[in-house]
Amino acid sequence: MTNGRLLTIRPSVFLSPNHQNFLVHTNNAFAPQQLNYLSNLTSTTLSTVIQHFINSDAPFHGQKIHTQIIKSGFSPNTNISIKLLILYLKSGCLKYASQMFDELPQQTLSAYNYLIGGYLKHGKVEESLGLVRRMVHSGEKPDGFTFSMILKASACVNNRVVLPRFLGRMAHAQLMKLDIEPDEVLYTALIDSYVKNGKVEYARTVFDMMLGRNVICSTALITGYMNKGLVEEAEDVFSKTVEKDVVVFNAMIEAYSKSVETAKKGLEVFVNMQRLNFRPNTSTFASVIGACSVLSAVEIGQQVQGQLMKTEFFIDLKIGSALVDMHAKCGRIEDARRVFDYMPEKNVFTWTSMIDGYGKNGTPNQALELFSMMQECCVEPNNVTFLSALSACGHAGLLAKGREIFESMERDYSIKPNMEHYACMVDLLGRAGRLDLAWQLVIGMPEKPNSDVWAALLSSCRLHGDVQMASIAANELFKLNAESRPGAFVALSNTLAAAGKWDGVSELREMMKVRGISKNAASSWVATDGG
Repeated sequence: MTNGRLLTIRPSVFLSPNHQNFLVHTNNAFAPQQLNYLSNLTSTTLSTVIQHFINSDAPFHGQKIHTQIIKSGFSPNTNISIKLLILYLKSGCLKYASQMFDELPQQTLSAYNYLIGGYLKHGKVEESLGLVRRMVHSGEKPDGFTFSMILKASACVNNRVVLPRFLGRMAHAQLMKLDIEPDEVLYTALIDSYVKNGKVEYARTVFDMMLGRNVICSTALITGYMNKGLVEEAEDVFSKTVEKDVVVFNAMIEAYSKSVETAKKGLEVFVNMQRLNFRPNTSTFASVIGACSVLSAVEIGQQVQGQLMKTEFFIDLKIGSALVDMHAKCGRIEDARRVFDYMPEKNVFTWTSMIDGYGKNGTPNQALELFSMMQECCVEPNNVTFLSALSACGHAGLLAKGREIFESMERDYSIKPNMEHYACMVDLLGRAGRLDLAWQLVIGMPEKPNSDVWAALLSSCRLHGDVQMASIAANELFKLNAESRPGAFVALSNTLAAAGKWDGVSELREMMKVRGISKNAASSWVATDGG
């Protein structure tokens, strides 16, 4: 620094809060009141002090430097201005960062990159892409860092952000057109973008082009394959990942745990990772408990719980909620309640799992009691909680309570009932013999009823022998999708048979034969000593 030259600023400084190339060590903190001593302002002094605050845990204190600069009439150069821009970004002050950018004597590529990255970090995806367009129109050529930010933006797939179609593919094409040599960061961003946009085959092409495949890319690709049900392809990537870490093991376990066909493999991966001296974390245990839930493997679940009790994870909110859900789904409702009561902290998912468990294990009154307790504890129920409470009312035959809960959804919590809630309510009314109210509810729905709603009404009609309404419900079901609801034919046939309308039964069974529709035999999932 003796020649007065300023440090060159790179995007990596902003992206990595732990960047260690400090000009001033963080232990030598500049207290805010000490800024008054910066009376002899020079580019070197300012660069040193601003850089300190950029790397500190309290960058907002450095904003007083800008005040000092303005008061002194000092004219900062481009590098100092960019550092002030970074300072505001680190402080979360996007408005002032944008203002600094607009006032730059020269809007450089690095300045664009910093602000684009800052917008993305704070969820301002559309603003970041607008800045990219502005940069291109200004004649500035994007570099690899710019493209990594564009690809990151393209991976933000949600309903709140409207992105240009094929943004990731367009960015990839421009990368090749501008002959920008992809590095590990760009390859990772490309794979992540393609996976999150459902283009796993493109992600695999990029993956196969990489000379040094990192574990982050492998994990993203495994997740993409598993989400599409391509288990063998995911296993292939996993087996070819030489340097594995806990995250890539977690990706496999989590994906396996979602299906009864593969959940056992998830438990095998869990055992193998520990044999290789990888220590499971919260996500690992949550996925393994999920696999036990899917398999109804309560003995294995208890072993996992025993292992958890020796770690600091046992009191974790996510783990506790998973254990409650597992015990409830395995029919161990008392064990579920013990875990529930032991938890120091509970969220809406914990309460919902316990309420749902009571309802599905034949104790609906306790489910409703817990639902009331949840409201008294000022925990707002979500749509799944309401579904569990309504189901409990149906099993307990509590029509008035069910109607009260249903009406409170939108009135008290601004939760709009969905098709499942309507189907549950139709079932509740039908069980109580109020087919007239069930019919009024169905025809008064704000949206067109789906097959679940009509199936609930048909089931109620069969229970009470209402042939006319059963025929209407069945016909509506057939219009929506007859092949996926063979039970609807059987239910209508049984309703007609119970009413002695055998001609109608014969016609219906003939129609099923012509269409090749048959109801599959029922089956149960039972654990055996052989696993």
